[in-house]
Amino acid sequence: MLAIRLTAEPERLDTLVLPVRPAADDAPAEPVPTGVTAPDGVADEATALIPVARFTGRAGDVHTQLRPGGTPQRLVLLGIGEADEAAWRTAGAALTRAVKNETHVTLALPEGVSAEAVRGLVEGLLLGSYRFRLGADADAPALTDVDLAVTDPEAYEQAVSVARTTARMTRLARDLTNMPSSVKNPQWFAEQVAEAVADLPGLTLRVREPEQLTAEGFGGILAVGGGSASGPRLVELDWHPSEARTHVVLVGKGITFDTGGISIKPVPAMKLMRKDMAGAAAVVAATLGAAALRLPVRVTTLAPLAENMVSGAAFRPGDIVRHYGGMTSETTNSDAEGRLVLADALAYAVQELKPDLLVDLATLTGANAVALGTRTGALYSDNDQLAEDLLAAIRAAGESAWRMPLPSDYVEHLGSDLADLHSAPTQGGGSVLAALYLREFTGELRDRWLHIDMSAPSWCERADAELTRGATGWGVRGLLRWLATLN
Repeated sequence: MLAIRLTAEPERLDTLVLPVRPAADDAPAEPVPTGVTAPDGVADEATALIPVARFTGRAGDVHTQLRPGGTPQRLVLLGIGEADEAAWRTAGAALTRAVKNETHVTLALPEGVSAEAVRGLVEGLLLGSYRFRLGADADAPALTDVDLAVTDPEAYEQAVSVARTTARMTRLARDLTNMPSSVKNPQWFAEQVAEAVADLPGLTLRVREPEQLTAEGFGGILAVGGGSASGPRLVELDWHPSEARTHVVLVGKGITFDTGGISIKPVPAMKLMRKDMAGAAAVVAATLGAAALRLPVRVTTLAPLAENMVSGAAFRPGDIVRHYGGMTSETTNSDAEGRLVLADALAYAVQELKPDLLVDLATLTGANAVALGTRTGALYSDNDQLAEDLLAAIRAAGESAWRMPLPSDYVEHLGSDLADLHSAPTQGGGSVLAALYLREFTGELRDRWLHIDMSAPSWCERADAELTRGATGWGVRGLLRWLATLN
């Protein structure tokens, strides 16, 4: 990641960034007064440059002016828009792209800038500069260091620290999701979690392998993973600080590759199925983040991991799966596999962990994108307060979700002549029916459970603000914001 330093006395001014606010009423855009004095004449030059460059000051607008032989050698105007946390996040990401060929920049922050704005800026810098490659990268950015010049560095140390941790965990979720499935199987994912846990005190980890899953009756995970040469796993990661009064269980779908099984997907739909474990990546990263931030809330993450493959051992359409705890599902579509592994994890959480709150994230249905587009997760809950609180945290973090209904008259579509439930009814409303199916496994926690279908926003096809092409790490930032409000 970029090295970001707070300083009251910047040592290098080869590239100086000055924030610019947009025009108000009839007034032109103008540089924002900063707490650090720029070299003589630079502020006046920036003011004169704005109308010539037709610079608007919108969040994320960047203009670079070369000054050969001068100090600074490059003057960069950075639009900060409304100057709130979201605008600064966008500005930070845009800056990393605009100055990627520089090794170091100094950004003069406005006098009295809020800690929230600095948090957004640092998140934007660190997330906008993210790249994932396994091969040689001739176009890798040169930028390694950013100095944030401010009169009182100590006032922003906490905001920068939280932003660093949030960005680091979001980048981890992106790394896990971007990794090709030729490398990433259930065992590999569990090993990555073990490596991350080794660097953070206070966490406990248990990984159930196929033998333990069989002995304990995790039939959904075993069915979905049965067709692969790479056996399934269940990762259980626990952060349990002594002062915690609230226990949250996070569950994340972890299909490391999804062929659709015997109900095989067409090739175009299969190409990006390495991202089908983005929910597991998000909840694992959020739990690691809770430990790194020492949040006073107990967080247990369950990541059911399986590779849904085609083979003679694969489960068949029409099979009956017996889940943890004994409930059964008729599975007429092996491409509706995520809900089967989640059902096991939810049932286990309710029966054995007995948390106060239960939240699951899953790249569950394409219907999510049909309803809400590519940037917004579908949120389901019978608990108005829980839904409101998590939605507020998601929005504050710069992510997007929309609450969807759980209509009681749709429940009849889950009926089966052979089993307790039909896992993939075909009456339409795919995301809604999947949520209703999962709700059947929440037992006494039904009114304290929340589900997010986040298939669409887990991936981005082009760079946009703090998002880069590929995995977005969606959910990590929102979950950490929400967990920080609990105690």
